[in-house]
Amino acid sequence: MIRVAAVGDIHLGLDGRGLLRPAFDTLPDHADLLLLAGDLTRHGTPEEARVVAGEVAGLPVPVIAVLGNHDHHAERPSEVTAVLREAGVTVLEGESTVVRVDGVRVGVAGTKGFGGGFAGRSGSEFGEPEMKAFVRHTRGLADGLRSALEELAEGGCAVRIALTHFSPVPDTLVGEPLEIYPFLGSYLLAEAMDEVGADLAVHGHAHLGTEHGITSGGVRVRNVAQPVIRRAFAVYGLPVHRAGPAGANGP
Repeated sequence: MIRVAAVGDIHLGLDGRGLLRPAFDTLPDHADLLLLAGDLTRHGTPEEARVVAGEVAGLPVPVIAVLGNHDHHAERPSEVTAVLREAGVTVLEGESTVVRVDGVRVGVAGTKGFGGGFAGRSGSEFGEPEMKAFVRHTRGLADGLRSALEELAEGGCAVRIALTHFSPVPDTLVGEPLEIYPFLGSYLLAEAMDEVGADLAVHGHAHLGTEHGITSGGVRVRNVAQPVIRRAFAVYGLPVHRAGPAGANGP
């Protein structure tokens, strides 16, 4: 069993030093890796990123992250990424990484993702240039996730995880106002997961949402925004042996 710890939307500012480190120091007792599902900072500054880095630097488990919309606010995401990578965090955007857990290859594919809505109630690449650009941005990030998952599948990873900030399904948004669903995620992310297969999908962003969801193809989805899980991290167990293309035996 692979133990996956995950949390998003920790929104650390300059006053956040030491808030999560005591809990993170217990990770070896609970989990084999830690996933950070974006919105790690409040405003996306390198100074705030250094606070996040201090919370995770030197942990004895791999730390893998994607950025969120807050981490882009100051328009310095490359600097935020550099600070986190200097602390040993693997930051993904349309990329994949593989870690070994007791000899098992565990693959994580990541992207921030973006909005657009869900099947039957979504934006389309039609009309004004601004609308086309909005949806094309989402599609491009979903395509990056698909490619990253394909790399993991072709590499024969026994366990595959999709890590995003925006949600791939409306299930985990229940509790949020319906009017803002299009700004919380996109079905294009779920399509990428279902087409290639994943054992677990982890996201954040929806602070008033619900923890548990599932894609139409059977991929388990977990909203790990800290206001939802209400703890430093949640832990999910994943069996090593896959059971079908969509990983139907996820947690």
